[in-house]
Amino acid sequence: MEKIKPTLVIMAAGMGSRYGGLKQIDGLGPHGETLMEYAIFDALKAGFGKVVFIIRKNMETVFQEVFNERLLKYIPYELVFQVLDDLPGNFSAPENRAKPWGTAHAVWVCRNTVDTPFAVINADDFYGREAYQNLADYFNHNSNPFAYAMNAYQLDKTLSEFGGVTRGICQLDTNNQLTKVDEHLRLSRNTEGIVESILADKTIEIDPKSPVSMNIWAFYPTVFDLLEQYLSEFLDKNLHEPKAEAYTPAFIDTIILQQKASVKVLTSSAKWFGVTYSEDKSRVEAILQKLVAQGIYPSPLF
Repeated sequence: MEKIKPTLVIMAAGMGSRYGGLKQIDGLGPHGETLMEYAIFDALKAGFGKVVFIIRKNMETVFQEVFNERLLKYIPYELVFQVLDDLPGNFSAPENRAKPWGTAHAVWVCRNTVDTPFAVINADDFYGREAYQNLADYFNHNSNPFAYAMNAYQLDKTLSEFGGVTRGICQLDTNNQLTKVDEHLRLSRNTEGIVESILADKTIEIDPKSPVSMNIWAFYPTVFDLLEQYLSEFLDKNLHEPKAEAYTPAFIDTIILQQKASVKVLTSSAKWFGVTYSEDKSRVEAILQKLVAQGIYPSPLF
């Protein structure tokens, strides 16, 4: 029997406020390729079978214009829209709600589209080919549909030279099972090269080799019912908070604490990089140019 190919779910509905525009469609490769296109190329090479893009409805025209000829015509894909009124139960979005409901909600809106094991990534991050192979191998060897996974990265390799970043630092048990994700704000190196975080206006030192979550997760369709329960509880408390968002790490913490599922922390040689600030762009462009020159990627990709 042929193995079921996993799906790659790409969260592309957000706007990069610090970056100053739609990072998801910013061309960074030698032929204007986006980081999202490199992710798709790597995932298909690792054996993924389909791509699901989560976008806002008002992005559809621009998305099709940018990607149809150079990408979409070459890959199996579906579009899913993250809309404010797509909520569980009897909840309805308040009239003054403008902000999307967060990454946990973004994953949940795929519930009627994804029926295979799937990986979830951000559109504007480069995760490295090894990360997708890591997740594909996990799906091939795991048989528990409530045993999820994530690919972790080393903290000091995920920082920006141009300002503080937010990272989810992972707490693990002795079996590399995730026990908690602690979000740290304004992480950066000080003049001595030590990684620091600012919490409640207090500066604390963080182990630079700490494993961090960069929002690359491996799930099964079982996650959708758990997300629905979580979102219902979240909305019951936060429906009328105009800026409240349901984040995936907080959801993960909840289902681990409630022992509804587990998350294996996978490590690999994969290198992460991304664009948090506009100044990061030239560095990312140089890295991609080098990868193409080394023959790791063709250009154009498809």
